[in-house]
Amino acid sequence: MNFKSYCAGLVRKSRSNFYYAFLFLPKEKREAIFAAYAFSRYTDDLVDESEAPEKAIQALQAWRQELLACYNGTPSHPIALNLQATLQKFPIPQEHFLHLIEGVEMDLTRNRYQTFDDLYQYCYRVASAIGLICIEIFEYQNPATKEYAINLGLALQLTNILRDVQTDFQQNRIYLPAEDLDRFQYSEKDLHAATYNTAFIDLMAFQCRRAREYYEKAASLLPKEDRRGMFSADIMGTIYARLLSQIEEAKYNIFDAPIRLSNRSKFTLALSIWLKSRFFSPT
Repeated sequence: MNFKSYCAGLVRKSRSNFYYAFLFLPKEKREAIFAAYAFSRYTDDLVDESEAPEKAIQALQAWRQELLACYNGTPSHPIALNLQATLQKFPIPQEHFLHLIEGVEMDLTRNRYQTFDDLYQYCYRVASAIGLICIEIFEYQNPATKEYAINLGLALQLTNILRDVQTDFQQNRIYLPAEDLDRFQYSEKDLHAATYNTAFIDLMAFQCRRAREYYEKAASLLPKEDRRGMFSADIMGTIYARLLSQIEEAKYNIFDAPIRLSNRSKFTLALSIWLKSRFFSPT
């Protein structure tokens, strides 16, 4: 089996926002990102497509062993085999993948978050960890770029949460912190009824401002010497920031129509950012 094609096929089939961020990478880095993305996507699927939480927990434990085999032995799964080859070129710390698995596993043990500090841990594991994986492949010079990746990951995940409030609730998951629901006097009963009122608008505006702060913080932390090499991360950030703008332009009404960008819009954004990066000089 051609493991590279297997992983690339998973990414292309998904046509996710990440797919467009990877299009303009050099071949070796693009294949490495596809391998990491395939690992991430498959980890998600072990939970989302499982018949029961107990089976998902067992599957994740077996998947941890496959990850350990990537670093210490001989993996057997096509995705793990391709990741092992990637690790020989890009020595990504194992802890980032382990954090990702731990984050996905959290969806099996909790479906509510009392405080933003609680949610932060989840977002770090499922999103910032991916950002830290990606920058090892993009390659960087300044250690401060790690903080850029962490904060951008948080911004992306918070945007996902706001976009998917209704669909997540349909799966009995609420990622909006309970302390914020209480603060703006918007109840789970209101969410169940898809109530769009002043309280919901105020709640969502507050959440959007928080997400914006992480986009801004990420941008402020990216060292000039690594800016050109992070064009794929910039593409991801721009696409998700545009989704956040759509939520704001819809006056936070995520109940009546889906929030999404067309594939053409995503490609156009990706192309413009890549072209801009070609002319960027850190001096």
